[in-house]
Amino acid sequence: MQKQRTTSQWRELDAAHHLHPFTDTASLNQAGARVMTRGEGIYLWDSDGNKIIDGMAGLWCVNVGYGRKDFAEVARRQMEELPFYNTFFKTTHPAVVELSSLLAEVTPAGFDHVFYTNSGSESVDTMIRMVRRYWDVQGKPEKKTLIGRWNGYHGSTIGGASLGGMKYMHEQGDLPIPGMAHIEQPWWYKHGKDMTPDEFGVVAARWLDEKIQEIGADKVAAFVAEPIQGAGGVIIPPATYWPEIERICRKHDVLIVADEVICGFGRTGEWFGHQHFGFQPDLFTAAKGLSSGYLPIGAVFVGKRVAEGLIAGGDFNHGFTYSGHPVCAAVAHANVVALRDEGIVQRVKDDIGPYMQKRWRETFSQFEHVDDVRGVGLIQAFTLVKNKAKRELFPDFGEVGTLCRDIFFRNNLIMRACGDHIVCSPPLVMTRAEVDEMLGVAARCLAEFEQALKARGLA
Repeated sequence: MQKQRTTSQWRELDAAHHLHPFTDTASLNQAGARVMTRGEGIYLWDSDGNKIIDGMAGLWCVNVGYGRKDFAEVARRQMEELPFYNTFFKTTHPAVVELSSLLAEVTPAGFDHVFYTNSGSESVDTMIRMVRRYWDVQGKPEKKTLIGRWNGYHGSTIGGASLGGMKYMHEQGDLPIPGMAHIEQPWWYKHGKDMTPDEFGVVAARWLDEKIQEIGADKVAAFVAEPIQGAGGVIIPPATYWPEIERICRKHDVLIVADEVICGFGRTGEWFGHQHFGFQPDLFTAAKGLSSGYLPIGAVFVGKRVAEGLIAGGDFNHGFTYSGHPVCAAVAHANVVALRDEGIVQRVKDDIGPYMQKRWRETFSQFEHVDDVRGVGLIQAFTLVKNKAKRELFPDFGEVGTLCRDIFFRNNLIMRACGDHIVCSPPLVMTRAEVDEMLGVAARCLAEFEQALKARGLA
């Protein structure tokens, strides 16, 4: 059992021993981490008893909400029966077989094969190896380059961080590794100039065509992108973007990979984000919503063309000790069944998603320094801007976003700042009353934020 300690004791031990991800450790240790102790539905409680609205579903992942006791029971039964066995050495187990069969039912036609990982980052690294191996088997080993997008996020492993377009990550660790290229993100508000969104969508997609021709189609293995960029600020491409991307990739015989780690398992109101935009990837990566974050598990879904190529190629020399871990697989199975049989995904499409998007726009469009108010399903954002009339951003991108996020956090509402984008991705089980509650708090926080801008001379 965990010892019962005071908040200050937990903070002291955390500072002494725990290195946090994506953190200035010295600064955090001075301030002290917030200690989360309990979750139920869309709410968290910290060690001081504060009730917090989790507008980020943990880290884009707790789709079914906190506190599912039935998942805990599934995990307990699996631990008692078979707590672990690997899927190497010509073995399998019922938990991973049943999960794989279920996933073949909920994924689009043609995705009958799945490879398991432990995270989205591992899924991306696995996909990189699969794509390159596929082209090797096809007798085209020179097709190695993968193209991502600037400000795209594909995890923090060496491969994923290289493929992603977060330049601050590239500055550490001599990244990107060879064989990675990038094009600009399809953010109309910043890059669209005088074009309509639909005109810009085609122009932005054709940046890929230019990059493929620059590198040489005979050297490009795949284009990899999130259907909606998550950590890049919930950048939702115009409707014309993905159809043109698909046309370009087919013309050049370049594989399309959708990174569904954030968009997958209901976030957009479809099971997967590429279904919302109407394009067909050759592979797609997933994690987060696969188990709603209850246990670590990720996956690469492999379309028929690539699966047949990999199978024909003999050994695929890649895998993890915990690929298809039985307890993680059993809980993921329970989670996917809940998303399907409790109508959670369908409700995002038909009810709570449209309600959220209506209320989101009503709430934030009124503020002087808020623009580009946007969203799909239960993923949404707005951008903090210096001048709405001129579509002018603040000069030090991220400074005011951090200020705004901290005001939210002090008022017991978790949203995330991605630069000066404020983004929100709550549990899919959120009710209309909870949407209203969250947005009421958010509106008060935005009013406080705009006052803080004036006080600091930033407005």
